[in-house]
Amino acid sequence: MQINLPTVLAEVTEAFARYEQALVGNDVAVLDELFWNSPHTLRYGIGENLYGYDEIRSFRANRPAIGLAREVLRTVITTYGHDFATANIEFRRESAARSGRQSQTWMRTPQGWRVVAAHVSLIAG
Repeated sequence: MQINLPTVLAEVTEAFARYEQALVGNDVAVLDELFWNSPHTLRYGIGENLYGYDEIRSFRANRPAIGLAREVLRTVITTYGHDFATANIEFRRESAARSGRQSQTWMRTPQGWRVVAAHVSLIAG
């Protein structure tokens, strides 16, 4: 298994940056595009557990579009071979005094890199 092949790492880093920009800009179409359209996709959020692409898409369409800006404190992206990667960040919301964590599992699909699992949590403090 080859870890962090430069071309693969660059691809995932670009996809992750696109996701982050869409998240803070509330670009729901791009967020929907970057999640794998499958009943196997899941996202655990701060206050929700979403199973399948349809639940994730519905959540995105109905969430408030305020207070989304955040500062990314640390990013760790690791690729495994040519088709699998993880992206993990620590962040701080501008609207809150607490920090959080976000983990994503990315998979190469015929449509490009897609998030197949995600988890967001806040750090107590």
